[in-house]
Amino acid sequence: MIQRHHNNFDFLRFVFALFVLISHSFALLGIADQEWLVNYTNGQLSFSDIGLAGFFVISGYFIYKSLVRSSGIWDYLKKRFLRLFPALFVVLFLTILIIPILYNGSVPLGENLSYWTYLPNNLSLYGFQGTVDGVFANLPYHSINGSLWTIRYEFSLYLLVMLFLLIRKKPVKIIIIASLLFLIWMVFFQFGLDRFGGSKLLGMQGLPLFNLGGFFIAGVLLAVLDFKNWNKQWILWLGVILLAASLYFNFYSVVKHVLFPIVILGLGFTAIKGVSSFGKYGDPSYGIYIYAFPIQQISIFYFKFELVEFIIFSIILSIIMGYLSWHFVEKRALRYK
Repeated sequence: MIQRHHNNFDFLRFVFALFVLISHSFALLGIADQEWLVNYTNGQLSFSDIGLAGFFVISGYFIYKSLVRSSGIWDYLKKRFLRLFPALFVVLFLTILIIPILYNGSVPLGENLSYWTYLPNNLSLYGFQGTVDGVFANLPYHSINGSLWTIRYEFSLYLLVMLFLLIRKKPVKIIIIASLLFLIWMVFFQFGLDRFGGSKLLGMQGLPLFNLGGFFIAGVLLAVLDFKNWNKQWILWLGVILLAASLYFNFYSVVKHVLFPIVILGLGFTAIKGVSSFGKYGDPSYGIYIYAFPIQQISIFYFKFELVEFIIFSIILSIIMGYLSWHFVEKRALRYK
């Protein structure tokens, strides 16, 4: 039995998954430059920026808590594997089954190497493959499931957090190392992107590694500092006001890794009637995230949509697939923890 928690994080993850879907709606229709939030914030922020940053903050916080509860490295890795890979395998396998219907390549599908490498490359995480030759070639975006690129970054950060197992019984050292790690990450993000932003490591680029990794490590640091125990309403509201000011005065990028995690975790732990029980029906957020992109691409392939109806249609189908993924794949896999 998977236990749900009395906080707002299930709801926040759900909203973040939909935010990513909304951003993708503009990009997949070929009108990325028209995204509402990007224009409203003078290019500082998009819906997907909020969604991904939120995911990584929450993940960093609770992954560290999971690490502390783990009996050892294999117990920790098993839990991480069961959370990510079963649902990922299913969406990739279903994609392989659907591709023959969508295929319009110049050679027979059986001779198309990119078709046969799609599942193993993406299941390996670090061999991320967005396209299959001859699929969606005439659409504005050719990728089949562009959302999957972030999973390798998250998994790599899971591996990084394992370092804390070496000093798990030394709380002072944990605080010092978590603080130093966050500081180093911020120095690279603020001052090292010109040099390292385009660099690659295991297929991962420097910019998203330092950006998304900064949110993840901020979540870890706040978990180490027991944020839940000193979270106060005034801290949340101060964070919201400062974030709004940073967007208004165009310095959001400078403060986002400090303020955004505090606001997100503050919202997560603030009791909101009706919202805290959102997870009683399950957690569809991961399913929404990994199914929305192919759902949207297939929808564009077969139908002509206006923007708003496309967003609504995509949200409905993605939520359905999110709950199916949770109840028939993710929840069952997590029982083996």
